[in-house]
Amino acid sequence: MTHVTEHPLVQGGRSAALATACVRGGVAAGLGLGALAVLVIVAWISSPYPDSGPAGALHVAAGIWLLAHGVDLVRTDTLSGLPAPLGIVPLLLVALPVWLVHRTARDTLDPGDDGARPRPSPGGAVAAVAGGYLLVAAAVVVYSESGPLPADLLTAGLWLPAVVTGAAGAGVWTALGRPLPGQRQAAAALRAAGLGTLTLLGGGAVAAAVSLAWHAGRAQASFEGLAGEWSGRVTVLLLVLALLPNMAVWGAAYGLGPGFTLGTGALATPLGLVGDPTVPPFPLLAALPAEGRGTWVHWATAAVPLAAAVVQGGRVGRAARSWAAREAALTALGAAWGCGAVVAVLAGAAGGPLGTGRLSAFGPVWWQAGAAAVLWGVCVGVPVALGVRAWGRRVPRSLRPKPAPAPVAAVAVPAGAPSGTAEPRPEAAAPKTVDAPVAPEAGSTGRDPAGDASTGPYTDAYTGPYADAYTGPYADAYTGPYADAYTDPIGDPFGDPGFEPYDYLPAAWEPSLPPPPIDQKPPIDQKPPVDQKPAPDQ
Repeated sequence: MTHVTEHPLVQGGRSAALATACVRGGVAAGLGLGALAVLVIVAWISSPYPDSGPAGALHVAAGIWLLAHGVDLVRTDTLSGLPAPLGIVPLLLVALPVWLVHRTARDTLDPGDDGARPRPSPGGAVAAVAGGYLLVAAAVVVYSESGPLPADLLTAGLWLPAVVTGAAGAGVWTALGRPLPGQRQAAAALRAAGLGTLTLLGGGAVAAAVSLAWHAGRAQASFEGLAGEWSGRVTVLLLVLALLPNMAVWGAAYGLGPGFTLGTGALATPLGLVGDPTVPPFPLLAALPAEGRGTWVHWATAAVPLAAAVVQGGRVGRAARSWAAREAALTALGAAWGCGAVVAVLAGAAGGPLGTGRLSAFGPVWWQAGAAAVLWGVCVGVPVALGVRAWGRRVPRSLRPKPAPAPVAAVAVPAGAPSGTAEPRPEAAAPKTVDAPVAPEAGSTGRDPAGDASTGPYTDAYTGPYADAYTGPYADAYTGPYADAYTDPIGDPFGDPGFEPYDYLPAAWEPSLPPPPIDQKPPIDQKPPVDQKPAPDQ
């Protein structure tokens, strides 16, 4: 009997995983291009007066797709016949290709449900996904050369690989759990830079929205003048939505101080609008400040970078509570440089040329916006970080260690002494310890060795034959027949204020006085020793 064994034609391994990742990158590029092509074709179909056929619509879709990757386009159908560059990137369109590449690279390192699917290395995943995507992008660049919006080859060779590789790297980083640098200062600087950038962009969006609402009438007139049909107005509205992130970057650059250019020779800053601006009719451009010197309303936009720098410095200060001041300052400085780098990249993408001559410079200047963000972070963020760090190291008053109370002199009151005769003891009172009772030994009666008359070595009561004359081991009064000669066994016989009763204790080599006989009382001229009691009755 012959057994048939199935052998797979292709063994799953690292090479197959890389090939799969490359194919996935090409599919991601096709999905993004197809989505934009659908929108352009729908707009072309709905237009009552289309200028070109389906081939022209597909060329426009290819040009917009390349523009979403930061590639400058060249308009050939101008009134003067000279080609004019188009370099302002609608930042909302960038989100689509970046998200597709990010998701593809992230899923490439996913082991699958069974965990047996081979995976490439992180670097291999980035290279494979970006390589497959760039193969499709290269074909699109070649295709766009024959249309009305050909791609600029220089920017296509620079920005297109940078955007795709960065998005793929971000996807691999997400798949690995978003690890940060092992050094705590670098991780804290990255977090603070991200938080400061988001605050800056959010404040710029608020400032731009307030200005647009203030000039709503002018914006509406511009919107209605661009297109009369509903299809044209929908297209203009989609373009306005795609340029809203650019508006936020412009507002942030305006608040930072350098502002933005409105053509060569015109500059808008919080201090005022100088020069002769050349502005095409567009709804978002209606929010530009009026010509002349700026007022307090324009100066108030400086609160945007101020708030961003405070938030950025506060984030560093909270993370640096246990660090040295030098480390905290360097971390805040690194966060300022990180925020400045991101702002410079966004400013370069949000602005660019809209034509030749006066419109060759339009929008914020990237290096000026980035340098201003760094200056705000250094001048405001670093002091705030040090202040928050110092405040965090402060110990609350309720948790501060309280000083120990001064020792209170203990008052020793001898047993049997009348009230008001107590004398202060110089040393601090020590806690009184209570000895546990000890069980009597075998054959013992459980009575104290001193006899029936004493219940301890220094009992306060004496019940022997001299009970009427002796009431304690250190009695202050002797009420026996010799009371006139025995008044205080521990008193000062010479009236010396520095007298201590321990001076009269016998030394180790000195014999102590024998106890008085049981059948007789001590003579008048002899007092019983301080540390010894009369022997009990036998």
